[in-house]
Amino acid sequence: MFTVKVFTFNPVQENTYLLSNEEGECIIVDPGCYYDGEKELLASYIQDNGLQPGLLLNTHCHLDHVFGNQWASEKYGLKLHLHENEKPVLDHAPASGLMWNLPFDNYKGALIYIRENDVISLGGDELEVLFVPGHSPGSIAFYCRRQHFVIGGDVLFRMSIGRTDLPGGDHPTLVNSIHSRLYALPDETVVYPGHGEPTTIGFEKKHNPFVRI
Repeated sequence: MFTVKVFTFNPVQENTYLLSNEEGECIIVDPGCYYDGEKELLASYIQDNGLQPGLLLNTHCHLDHVFGNQWASEKYGLKLHLHENEKPVLDHAPASGLMWNLPFDNYKGALIYIRENDVISLGGDELEVLFVPGHSPGSIAFYCRRQHFVIGGDVLFRMSIGRTDLPGGDHPTLVNSIHSRLYALPDETVVYPGHGEPTTIGFEKKHNPFVRI
């Protein structure tokens, strides 16, 4: 069973997720830790709980979700997993950082591309990869069918949706991704978003003003 721990990092208040199991293995999703103190906080939690990171995943590669990729890779010996369509977004992230006056050391290691319907395994637990473009061209979400939750990145928020005015964004594509992939999940599915508080698929179907059913 996964334990889901959230850290809110960097000036953009991005949610970084750490998924751990009973064997002490864990997955780092979207390490947005920018400041040294944020990296120390994440590392301390991992050490204090006797965890061993085994996977580094990005839902997408806007700068606030990738600040800590290189640090996590170097510290724990991890290769970055992402969708192939996010490679240009990752490459552009340092330029975006300079525009926001947030320079950072971008990930330089090998890339492992993951696709729709791939399964990410950690011990006996699994995450299914959902392809949900629109906020960015290669946005993916990680769905745990057994525990009824999804790590959704910046696709769907409580009472809101991801912005589509950034390069590679497309509003109709985003709405279609939500309707066809996320809203196809059971209503009780908990959505852990890239910003803000968790929600559920059922709540958003009824109340989200942008994609209400």
